[in-house]
Amino acid sequence: MRLAIREALLAFRRTPLLSILSVTTIAFSLFALGLFGLVALNLRDALSAVEERVEVRVFLVEGTTEATARAAGDQLARLPAVASVGYVSPEAALARARRELGEFNDVWGSAVLPPSLDVRLKPGQRDPATVQSVARRARQFPFVDDVRYGAEWVQKLYRLRTAATATGLALGAAFAAAAIIIIGATIRMSVLARSFEIQIMRLVGATDGFVRLPFLLDGAAKGILGGVLALALTRVAFAVVDHLFVHVRFFDAGTATLGVLGGALLGLLGSAASGGRHLRLVGTERRRWR
Repeated sequence: MRLAIREALLAFRRTPLLSILSVTTIAFSLFALGLFGLVALNLRDALSAVEERVEVRVFLVEGTTEATARAAGDQLARLPAVASVGYVSPEAALARARRELGEFNDVWGSAVLPPSLDVRLKPGQRDPATVQSVARRARQFPFVDDVRYGAEWVQKLYRLRTAATATGLALGAAFAAAAIIIIGATIRMSVLARSFEIQIMRLVGATDGFVRLPFLLDGAAKGILGGVLALALTRVAFAVVDHLFVHVRFFDAGTATLGVLGGALLGLLGSAASGGRHLRLVGTERRRWR
């Protein structure tokens, strides 16, 4: 292992320009991925904040007693997707209308609003199908006049969340593939540059694992350095946006560490995919040489 680490470090000294170019290219690939991850993180927070406002409002016919309404609320509260059900009396409904629509205070005057039930849903249970299911159950009570939950708004919110998730996965896969290709190209050039040395090592009995290990460490080291540089660039971009434009949230320590380790994993994958194939080619050349 000590010899493999030394060989990996020597790879940087042998081709410093190529190594710097590789690390920089990997860093910018991961930086682009980090920027999108930062956007996705804050978009998810914004959507979660909006999603918390998703609720089913059940309007009752005039004259429905509070006891009847609360009994219906207890039944709705037993549904798996429901977090809580609150009863809103006509007086409370009028006070809320005056508070939320203050510009129409002269209209409310002596208006009488119907009682209602505010049904709040559990986190993760606010997708259109679940909301519609709760609304259908509420409509089954004979004293229910109307059920509203902003069907079109809920559909758009859910589509936006789905599109953001799919886009993030697609771009993440694309950037990961690009980083693997870049690292693979670097390792391929290193293998070709050391082909004669590798042939000599095999002639004296070096195993494939022994020959391959320095290249794997080389790829992992480049991935880690690229990940650290990408994290630093992402932090700078975050500071600029947070200071000049809008307050945003940065990755926590665990996520940042996973990003750097992800760079190391990409380096290992690129080295394993490209290095193994070209080491086999070098082995073929060795047999011809013999």
